[in-house]
Parts: sequence; structure tokens; C-alpha cells
Amino acid sequence: MRRPQLDIQLKTPDQIEKMRAAGLVVAAALRRMREAVAPGVTTADLDAIAESTIREAGAVPSFKGYHGFPASICSSVNEQVVHAIPSAQQVLRDGDLISIDCGAVLDGWHGDAAITVGVGEVDPALLKMAAVAEDAMWAGIAAAARGAASGKGRLTDISHAVEDAVRKGGRYGIVDGYGGHGIGTEMHQDPHVLNHGRPGKGPRLVPGMALAIEPMITMGSPRTVELSDGWTVITRDRSMAVHVEHTMALLPDGVWVLTAPDGGRARLGELVTSRQPADPSTATRSRPATA
Repeated sequence: MRRPQLDIQLKTPDQIEKMRAAGLVVAAALRRMREAVAPGVTTADLDAIAESTIREAGAVPSFKGYHGFPASICSSVNEQVVHAIPSAQQVLRDGDLISIDCGAVLDGWHGDAAITVGVGEVDPALLKMAAVAEDAMWAGIAAAARGAASGKGRLTDISHAVEDAVRKGGRYGIVDGYGGHGIGTEMHQDPHVLNHGRPGKGPRLVPGMALAIEPMITMGSPRTVELSDGWTVITRDRSMAVHVEHTMALLPDGVWVLTAPDGGRARLGELVTSRQPADPSTATRSRPATA
């Protein structure tokens, strides 16, 4: 079933269960990469960890081959905002920030998530920016859950909640033009989810919607430029950037953060659907991979 105009794919609860399985594969890959991040590690090393984790789970990397993208992750370091290609020549150094974006498709359904990780000893101001982005992402997810529960929520309620959390967190740039998206049988679907805007606009938030919420913020200007490789996006002023993301779905009784091992319960409490057990380990015992 699809909503008119924007062609929004609405999923059944059983289909969302399948997306949860894909989301847990992504969570496992990100956990293993987070553990591996250290000075001297290359972004190609991280890409190899992601690909092996995804394939061992019986899934396929969503990114590899997508419009010609050559790798299983995007590994964006420092002023790189998003879509950076992993490389054996990109060696992580003490004080770096790396944003790792990862996707997997399992049984035809996609999961997509991103984390920002400090390398070694990192400037506390940069770690604070990463925490602000994380808080803004969760604020957007909570707004979606509350909006769907009330029956009055609109898409830009998410955008407004993300922006408001970023503005309250400090003087950061919210990256122009990039944002979250619908997700399901394709990695990128309608609608586009901006990280800023006035509330109360766009399609209603209803059960069956699955969205990737992904703030990208900078220490300076929000303006970006794409490099000659046709993929890597950097800040125009070369200021540091962070990127975080979770895939979430709306069900009749709450939200499910499909790429979070606990389904989002630690951050969202009773907003989370009853399909997510209170003990997240019970949700993953029969899964091909855990996080």
C-alpha cells in the first residue's frame, strides 16, 4: 500500500519485523567497527569488517554497487560530512572524528544507520557536537512517535524537533540539502526528511511508515561541496562535521528503532512498541547477527 503524491511505502507489522532483522545486522556491523576504531586503522579496514559481518549474517551490503558506490560503508573523517569512500590510504589519527554509515539488505528489506566515533584522545568540543547530533536524532524519533500516537503528527514535526535540539545544544551548522529518508524494499524512498523546518507540514505520520532519521551538523558553515570522486561531501569551510542515523518504524502501539539493539527503549521508554521486548537479548536469540 502506498500513499499518494509522495509514493510513501507503508509496511505491515510483519514486514517491519523483517526490517528489524536487517536493522540488527547493521547494528552488529557498527558495533564491531566502533570497537575497531583506533589510531593506525584505515577506513578500508573498517569496510572489510562491515562487509564480513553483513555477509556472515546472510545479508548483502546495501551500499556496495549502489549507483556505482564501491564499498560497504561510507567512512567520513573530520571535515568529510557523508559518502566518503573507504581507502587503505585513509589512516585514522589520534584526535580524528569518523562518521560511519552502514546499510544491509536481508530478505529484500533494508536497514540503515550511522555513528560518529572519536579516535583516541579527541577535543571535548567535538565530542559534545557528536552528542548534540545524537540527542537531536532521538528528539526527531520521539516527535515521530508522539505525532503518530496523537493522530495529528506531520512529517516536518520530525524536522523541527531535530533543529530545535541542535539549536539548544550550541552554535552548529545544520548541513544544507541532506537529511533522512523513507526506507523499506529500497534503501532510499519517499519522503525526504529534512533536519530543519517548521512543524505541522507534509504527510501525516501514521503506522507503517519507516524512516531513516539522520542529522548532519558542523562546527561552522552548513554549506558543503562534493569532491571530484563524485561521492565525498565535505564542509565548504573545512570545519569538522558529524553524522548519526537510525532506521525507525511506526506501529499502531509505538515506535520501533530498528537499528538500535534495544529498539530505542533506553532513550524513548514507553513510546516503544510492545514488539520490542523489555530485554533486548530476547529479540536477538534467533537472529543471524546481534549487536
